[in-house]
Amino acid sequence: MSEIAAANAHEAYAFACMRCGHGWEQAYEIEHHVDGSNNAFVIYKADGERVPSPLSRPSCANCGGHLVRIMRSGRVSTVQQLLHNPQPSRPAAQGDEATPAGTGHHWHLSDLLHPFHRR
Repeated sequence: MSEIAAANAHEAYAFACMRCGHGWEQAYEIEHHVDGSNNAFVIYKADGERVPSPLSRPSCANCGGHLVRIMRSGRVSTVQQLLHNPQPSRPAAQGDEATPAGTGHHWHLSDLLHPFHRR
């Protein structure tokens, strides 16, 4: 059976595990093909390796869970930047212990995804 490449596209997605809070991003090269019988099919590649469609059933590399939210790219990297470059902490209020500069609240991705959890 012969195949003819029709078009290539590039897509990137952000993923967040709703089980453990792990977040990651991945870019894909998407190859659209048509086989000799005129049936269309798609091949996904990540870092040059063929991978299953990230939209079918993504799994978390941290815990193996399959309850994964797929978002547009940039969502996870933005949160990770905020985690690594926290805003200066507020001055201590009377009666509060002073918080060392730069050690404000430690956010976890799961804290930021809380509104997405279904009850």
